[in-house]
This record gives sequence, C-alpha cells and structure tokens, in this order.
Amino acid sequence: MADLDETFSGTKDVAEALRFDEAALASWMNDNVPGFSGDLNVSQFKGGQSNPTYRLEAGSKAYVLRRKPPGKLLPSAHAVDREFRVMKALGENGFPAPEMYGLCEDPDVIGTAFYVMDFVDGRIFWDPYLPGVDGEERAAIYDSMNATLAALHAFDPDSIGLGDYGKSDAYIPRQIARWSKQYKASETRKIASMDRLIEWLPEAAPEQDRSSIVHGDFRLDNMIFHRTEPRVIAVLDWELSTLGDPLADFTYQLMQWRTPKEMRNGFLGADLAALQIPDEAAYVEAYCRRTGRESLPKLDFYFAYNLFRLAAIVQGVYHRSTLGNASNAKAKEYGAMVEPMADYAWSFAENMGS
Repeated sequence: MADLDETFSGTKDVAEALRFDEAALASWMNDNVPGFSGDLNVSQFKGGQSNPTYRLEAGSKAYVLRRKPPGKLLPSAHAVDREFRVMKALGENGFPAPEMYGLCEDPDVIGTAFYVMDFVDGRIFWDPYLPGVDGEERAAIYDSMNATLAALHAFDPDSIGLGDYGKSDAYIPRQIARWSKQYKASETRKIASMDRLIEWLPEAAPEQDRSSIVHGDFRLDNMIFHRTEPRVIAVLDWELSTLGDPLADFTYQLMQWRTPKEMRNGFLGADLAALQIPDEAAYVEAYCRRTGRESLPKLDFYFAYNLFRLAAIVQGVYHRSTLGNASNAKAKEYGAMVEPMADYAWSFAENMGS
C-alpha cells in the first residue's frame, strides 16, 4: 500500500482543469483580505476530493483558498458558503477552526464561488494507523479527536448564530432522501445493494433524541494537529455540515473500527492494543462520558446508514472524474469501491433482520 501521508500531503502544480485567473484573485484579495500584499503564488493541495483547495502565498503570508469545482454540479453540493459560515461562527466561539478572511460568491472572479482562510501550520495525518507516531501519542491523538467532536456537539446552535443552519429534526430521513437522490443523479451502473438500502433505510431509521451541529465528514485527515502536541488545532472540510443527529456524526467516525483495512483503511481485525489506539468500546465510552450518554443504541442501523451515505458520496466523486472535474487524480479508482461499501452496508441491515 502506498504511503498515504506521502501521497496526499503537501502541494502540487495546479491541475489544468482547475486553473483560474490568478491576477483576478490577487485583485479580489487586495480589496477584501486585510494585510494582503506582494506577488501571489498559487499551488494545489494534493489531498481532497470534493472542493478543490489551494495554497496561496504572498509576501510572508500563507493562505488557503477553497472553491466549488468547475463544471456541472449535483444539486446542493459543494456549499463553500456554508463551510465559510460555520467555521467563522465556531472559530469565534473557541472551537478549533482557521481564521476566515473572506467569501466570494461572484463566479466572475475565478469561475466559481470560493473563500479564503488562514493557513494553519500543523500536522495532517492521512493514515489512521499513524505510522511514525509512538503509541502514547497515538492514544492521545484519538482522545483529542473524541474530545473535539464531543465539544462540537455541545454547542447550542442558537447561541452562536447558527440556529437557522439547517432543520434540527428528522436529520437521518432527510439525509437518506438527499443521498438517494444524489446517488441516482450520479449512478453509472446498477448496484443491487444500493437499491435495497434506498428502500429499507427510511423505514428503519430510529427517532432522533438530540440535535446539534454536525460536521458530516469527521475523520482524522480532516483535522490539523499541533506540530509537537497531540492536539487538534483546526477542523476542516465542513461542506456536509448542518444541524442534525450527533449520533450520525459520531458513528460516521466510528465506522473506522468496523471497516476492514481494504475499505477506508479500517481497523477491523487490527491489533489496536499493540498500536495503543483505543478499541471501539473505549472510544464509545469516552464519547458517552463527554456527552452525558449511557450508551449508543442501534449501532447496526447507523453503520448501514453511514456506509450507504459514504458509498453515495464516493459514487459522486467517481462520476465527477468521468466528467473531468474531480479534484484528485485517484478519483477514477473510486468507482470500484462503491459496490463493496454498499454490500457491507447491507450486511448491517441484515443484522437487524431486514
């Protein structure tokens, strides 16, 4: 297996399909970003599949630009305006988020909507097994992730200006409907288990007992850690964030423990004790303790739902690659991942007697 940190870390020359008018951007930044000066240099981050992300350098300052991809897009996808809003609100209330400098929704500047934020200097770990990190630090990194997600779910959306960030109830039924529609819009071949899940999930969805801000894609490589401490200093990639069921958010991350290594580089079957990574029971207990829960109900449903949702997202990435506007060169490989994910999701549904 390729070294994931080497494959996805750092920057590269901007892909031809994702280039834009750099002079127009420099002019916009001069008008909208306090302290901006100097010649602008643009490169593209290697990682990321959905919204293309760029490193900007000017003078002695580094910034990050994140934009909608060019071309025809699925409805409601690539909501960079929502990313900007939620990170700004959370960062201003003590949550680890980059400083946000400006949002531009005028497509005439660089071709699509975008925002500019601070470049946070830290560590991004692309491999959840954390090679090159000692066991004690591995344990602390996962504990920091757990604490960060629990802190997110503790915010009262109304108190930080996000009370209208989404509908607070019936999150999972709405998500099932959304991703069923998105999947069908990007479908390239029939997958029987996806069709079964689209039919079964709405009837099996549990009642939502709490509402919170949900990240929607909370995983290791969407976080920046301090250079020398096992501490989250920024959470990135809020495109899928909204108000909703915090258990859907937590169990999305918990899939790491229930998927095999060949699927999402999961932990299933791994010797976590030797790695000093907490096992599933310990990770669940820490989250429950931090959020005042006694236990997590209906995990099989949540795993089926989250794997279905992930399969729909992956199908969208693959579909964009067939159109030539996916942001990562490996996107075309994603087509082969959808059916195994869907089949595995259906196995959790079968555990519930479907």
